[in-house]
Amino acid sequence: MRIGELAAAVGVTTRTVRHYHHLGLLPEPARLANGYRHYTLRHAVVLARIRRLTELGLGLTEVRDVLADDAGRDLTEVLTELDADLARQEAALRERRRRLRALLDAGVPSAEGPVSPGLAALLDALPAGDSPTAARDRELLALVETGASAGDRERLVSMLRDALDDPDTVARTREAYALLDALADAGPDDARVERTAHALAACVPGGLLRDGFLPDGQLDPDNPVLQALYADLGPARAEAVRRMLVIVSGEERR
Repeated sequence: MRIGELAAAVGVTTRTVRHYHHLGLLPEPARLANGYRHYTLRHAVVLARIRRLTELGLGLTEVRDVLADDAGRDLTEVLTELDADLARQEAALRERRRRLRALLDAGVPSAEGPVSPGLAALLDALPAGDSPTAARDRELLALVETGASAGDRERLVSMLRDALDDPDTVARTREAYALLDALADAGPDDARVERTAHALAACVPGGLLRDGFLPDGQLDPDNPVLQALYADLGPARAEAVRRMLVIVSGEERR
């Protein structure tokens, strides 16, 4: 058989056959006087076995082990490991589908979506209006949730949801957004910075810094996420956030 005939008999491409030759999985056949490869039935049997193994999900390195005469692992061991790996993938897929279904059942995703149903409900509760700062706050909450562990996500959403159940907290948050919006084009020495910092500090739930949801601006001034946030906020608003972190961290140490 020529290479095209071999490939057709097994149901693969000639490129695949050449690739297996290159990797040493399929022995090179003898060549005829005209230079063409001459494949035997044995080559077809080996190639068919390679195809069956790869269709089960084995990697080519594992296929090499199975085919080798001195294989350190037999086929049963390899297939057992593959079955366990597929079981893990199956469980992961079920979890992804569960999360997807929860998002779909929650209705139309928020502009920051997809986020967890808990955070989506929290974002709906945030006083927003047309405030650019409120829009940025929503994006930051989605960022924090994405990088947090499952347990931390649940604690963070619960803590913020409890805070927003208080009408006074909602009013303070709306005021803080307005103060930050007003500092958009101001410098870091603007007289309104200190008032804004204290207004922000009044909105932060107790324990937020202590529980590790926000980095301490004094102890970790080079935090890359904070640095990116400061650059995005502009001079005056960045200074207000720095001062807020100092105020809140000082209060939590008392």
